[in-house]
Amino acid sequence: MAVTEPVAAAAATEIPPQVPQQGSQGAIQDGSDDSDARGEPGGTVASEGILHRQAQRESAARTYARSLPIVPVRARGLTIEGADGRRYLDCLSGAGSLALGHNHPVVLEAIRGVLDSGAPLHVLDLATPVKDAFTTELFANLPPALAADARIQFCGPAGTDAVEAALKLVRTATGRSGLLAFTGAYHGMTAGALDASGGAPEVRVTRLPYPQDLRCPFGVGGPEGAELSARWTENLLDDPKGGVPAPAAMIVEPVQGEGGVIPAPDGWLRRMREITAARGIPLIADEVQTGVGRTGAFWGVDHAGVVPDVMVLSKAIGGSLPLAVIVYRADLDVWAPGAHAGTFRGNQLAMAAGTATLAFVRENRLAERAAALGERMLTALRSLACGHPCIGEVRGRGLMIGVEIVDPDTGAAAPALAAAVRQECLDRGLIVELGGRHGAVVRLLPPLTLTDEQAAAVLDRLADAIPAAARRTH
Repeated sequence: MAVTEPVAAAAATEIPPQVPQQGSQGAIQDGSDDSDARGEPGGTVASEGILHRQAQRESAARTYARSLPIVPVRARGLTIEGADGRRYLDCLSGAGSLALGHNHPVVLEAIRGVLDSGAPLHVLDLATPVKDAFTTELFANLPPALAADARIQFCGPAGTDAVEAALKLVRTATGRSGLLAFTGAYHGMTAGALDASGGAPEVRVTRLPYPQDLRCPFGVGGPEGAELSARWTENLLDDPKGGVPAPAAMIVEPVQGEGGVIPAPDGWLRRMREITAARGIPLIADEVQTGVGRTGAFWGVDHAGVVPDVMVLSKAIGGSLPLAVIVYRADLDVWAPGAHAGTFRGNQLAMAAGTATLAFVRENRLAERAAALGERMLTALRSLACGHPCIGEVRGRGLMIGVEIVDPDTGAAAPALAAAVRQECLDRGLIVELGGRHGAVVRLLPPLTLTDEQAAAVLDRLADAIPAAARRTH
């Protein structure tokens, strides 16, 4: 791999001297070295004590803490150091929130700038220079046809809050309540967002087939499967006996993340835009995880040239801090004052960090970088799959990559084996998580500042972990 990194991006790997945290073994390096990650006994004891207290006091709903029993104390770029001194390459990146990795200098500088200025940190929805700068930078990066006449609503701090706002918006604007969503979708954990997700316990939306190759609902995959999905959608909406009244909106992820890292085919996504536009149905693009260069374009919809009516944005737009917004066509803006609000919708630190992140991604062409490096990583992983029958499919877009782990004999999803791969990765100092319908997809979401050397280290550790897990579970 021989792509030159932006100078400022490379600078993010330098960790400044500071007093080590309890149990720390000093400065960590954000690189591809395979240095000793065992730590010292004292640090291990401190780490285990913290983990034990967490298990005793935190909700049973905690997730990542169960599969990743580490206690982060320092981080920079790709690398996390635990309280026990162990170092990890972080390919979870805050579930995609850390576009520039941990503690990037431009993000820290933006946050310090607000703190040092004496600006108020909490302003509800009042106008501030910090908010104005964020909105200006965000609009400069939106699809031009949307930005030309768009409105922005600052929501609660999480992506699911923005999904709820989007659903409320389109229902208010259309006077309709129904919703079109897709199998395998994930839009959040609040009530309305969960209803639109594939794992909803009660179906209160019309569920449409999302095209995919390995497990195509029509058994054909490829362009033919995508065409059948589009025809199914069109027929269902036009059938007077289809049982689907005109919906308030269709919501779609350009790449299904939690659903297993499944990219929407460009042609199919354009068909969804044509189908909804022809029937007066607003199209909501959930870009919470796909936005800000993650997929190799600034927004996931850019690959298909689609301009949605509403974009749901969170994660990376806050530069690692909590921030969520929806951006939508001005003619949908029929809310009365106070129709949607939230106490923490004016986070000045997040807006400053977000402005710095958006500008850095744009100025350093990190979306293009993600496209090129991601394609090489996908190629390498597909080559790896040829020698490992437990790899059912490698898929993704840009630096949003998934490896589906299967039973070599049956081809069925193998969640236990995938969990073993995750553990073997952790043992080798690589943090990954699982997704997909059965929790059998190993997901990679490295920062967009990933260097060639770091990418090689990630691939080497994953390539070592997969056969080790297969032997362990055989």
